[in-house]
Amino acid sequence: MKECLNFYIDGRWVPPATPKTLDVIDPSTEEPIGRISLGGAADVDRAVVAARRAFETYSRTSREERIALLERVMAAYQARLGDLAEMISLEMGAPMWLAKAAQAPSGLAHLAQTLEVLRAYPFVENKGTTRLVKEPVGVCGFITPWNWPVNQIMCKVAPALAAGCTMVLKPSEIAPLSAIVVAEILHEAGVPPGVFNLVNGDGATVGAAIAAHPGIEMVSFTGSTRAGVQVAKAAADNVKRVAQELGGKSANVILDDADLKATVKGGVRSCFTNSGQSCNAPTRMLVPRSRQAEAVAIAKAAAETVTVGDPRTEGTTIGPVVSRAQFDKIQRLIEAGIKEGAELVTGGPGRPDGLARGYYVRPTVFANVRNDMTIAREEIFGPVLAILPYDDEEEAIRIANDTPYGLSGYVASGDPEHALRVAARLRTGNVHLNGAGPDFAAPFGGYKQSGNGREWGEHGFEEFLEVKAIMGCAG
Repeated sequence: MKECLNFYIDGRWVPPATPKTLDVIDPSTEEPIGRISLGGAADVDRAVVAARRAFETYSRTSREERIALLERVMAAYQARLGDLAEMISLEMGAPMWLAKAAQAPSGLAHLAQTLEVLRAYPFVENKGTTRLVKEPVGVCGFITPWNWPVNQIMCKVAPALAAGCTMVLKPSEIAPLSAIVVAEILHEAGVPPGVFNLVNGDGATVGAAIAAHPGIEMVSFTGSTRAGVQVAKAAADNVKRVAQELGGKSANVILDDADLKATVKGGVRSCFTNSGQSCNAPTRMLVPRSRQAEAVAIAKAAAETVTVGDPRTEGTTIGPVVSRAQFDKIQRLIEAGIKEGAELVTGGPGRPDGLARGYYVRPTVFANVRNDMTIAREEIFGPVLAILPYDDEEEAIRIANDTPYGLSGYVASGDPEHALRVAARLRTGNVHLNGAGPDFAAPFGGYKQSGNGREWGEHGFEEFLEVKAIMGCAG
């Protein structure tokens, strides 16, 4: 049982203003593995005061000083990779292979990419007789989720540090233990007191206090669209900058000239990775109607090779989903798919055979799904794939874009130029062609109700900068 009852404020671990605790649950056993304190507005106030005081000096550090700091953070992070992977697996159920291969290393990748941007970024440019100066936006509030906990922390913290900002982080109270390790890493690396602060708590208290706080100039939120709307409304009174990475219902458009077997298998694997708990997962698979039966057979076979089980057991493909609330939501949506007439190909309600406890979900595939069905409209956030048939390419594009979301899209074709033409018509912030993976240098973010602003790479770095025009000083 790991006790983490203090908050990291102004370079020290300090107790909350009002004691109140919450157990952290291992979703594979439904048993407590840790305990944190839940903060409140007074704790956020204390953290903001520290961040504002630190901003006065940290914002004036040189590029070289911030490069050196990020290099120290990278070294300290590398030394704690194993601890991060273990914590992530325990608190949110990622299999150890995924925690070691992707979940924990993703933070290192963001640090490396941020360093590359920082080394070459033009903070000062002359345009005619005007000098354009890029300056740090100020004190930032970060509210991060549980599904890729360290990835979402570091894709905010790294560029904020590089830009010269100070910050207050509220990680998810469901998966907060890895954030504690991140705070220890930053402390060990010598991040100056007040530059990074961590206050645990829930969204209704600490999250709301961060979003509404007049001493915070920018809030960066990752989570559900519903919660993102609440953050934006709370931030509006102070006219602070709001960057949001929200929900998704990504279409995987398999064109008639694609390698069907390889593409369908890859699509099933991508949809189910991390137990389906990724906002950009390809959860709607669009296939030519004439080949739907073939695609369904391939998807069924692929889904039935997925091994659901203990995240710490070798050979496990996917672990549990993160919580009882998430498990119940997924069960409700699977039942809705059946009730609304979608064809249940494999999986379905309940836990997989042999798993009597833990928030385990059966890998589920539906076919003959219509785009007006609940399972095609709502973000399920579990290992549930919907296969939708289309009659021609124009219909495929219409179906893909007929969603309130616009985070990511996927296109498969035997002709790269054909795939590119279809990608150009998808209303999404990202498009993956023929199984292409993530690019940490590319901007990550969405259209429509999938958010605003961008993270990752140079575009993510620029979210933390203001632009000052000084007229009459250049020529």
